[in-house]
Amino acid sequence: MRALVILIVVAAIGLIAGDRIAVVLAQNEIGRRIAAEYALDRDPAVDIGGFPFLTQAADGRYETIDIRADEWSDQEVTVRDLRLTLTDVTAPLADLVAGNTSTLVAAGATAEAVLPYDTVRRFADDGVRELSDSPDGLRVTGTFPVDGLPFPVPATIVFAMAPADDGIELTPISVQSAVGGPALPLSVVSRGLAFTIPLQDLPLGARITAIRAAADGLHVTAVAAGVRFDDLS
Repeated sequence: MRALVILIVVAAIGLIAGDRIAVVLAQNEIGRRIAAEYALDRDPAVDIGGFPFLTQAADGRYETIDIRADEWSDQEVTVRDLRLTLTDVTAPLADLVAGNTSTLVAAGATAEAVLPYDTVRRFADDGVRELSDSPDGLRVTGTFPVDGLPFPVPATIVFAMAPADDGIELTPISVQSAVGGPALPLSVVSRGLAFTIPLQDLPLGARITAIRAAADGLHVTAVAAGVRFDDLS
């Protein structure tokens, strides 16, 4: 009986080890494909959710695949702390292990990333000195042009943020003088203060759906449906 128990334990350990080896191979292949496609300095961390992996692999369907990268750049804009979550993924195990991720298809994908304030400032008015979060949007302090005055005036402006066809649009919604007092009418602030950050989507074709200001930058969320790895661009 003891020998049988030992045999069962050894077999279980072997199955678990084989399961972990298979999942690591698959994760590495996905990471390499993402890094090559988006010219990342290093492979992103990939985690195929669910256990055991081989049970999912036998069916060719995986609950979730999480992909994390320190940075990702799109033309003029670099985001950090990028996380991609693929859901309801189908792909044959043999293809993944062989390095062929073109057959991987996800029913849905969610991307989250942080757009640092240093990057945001590059697209804002030259008078911007500090950016921070507020309950109503992005709080911007600095010196700004005012209609009818020949010199810029110290003020704090709150910007609303919204996704648009050409990127993230930031539009002034309130103005407060730096010396205090009641809020100033928007009409006194130059309309040229509105600006756009040319970030239209995140990897895997995920389109931006939400933006919120936080202590470390703008937190951006994007979603996509029917993601096919052979359509990566």
